[in-house]
Amino acid sequence: MLLRTLDHLPEQERLVVALYYYEHLTLKEIGRALGISESRVSQVHTRAMSRLRLRLQHALDAEAKHRAHRDLRER
Repeated sequence: MLLRTLDHLPEQERLVVALYYYEHLTLKEIGRALGISESRVSQVHTRAMSRLRLRLQHALDAEAKHRAHRDLRER
């Protein structure tokens, strides 16, 4: 579910998340690699985390709703 959600992020957000969490680069290092300021990297990271949180919450809510509906049908 998380990987599918990551695929829906805009490219720059996906890159920042990958470099930060998978390559363990600092915000400063990511900024250098992407040619943007450290503060801009922080903004992009914050936006990406907000998008991920929202998408994952929607996915989990939909899954819970589906399970509840299925459980009602099985009774």
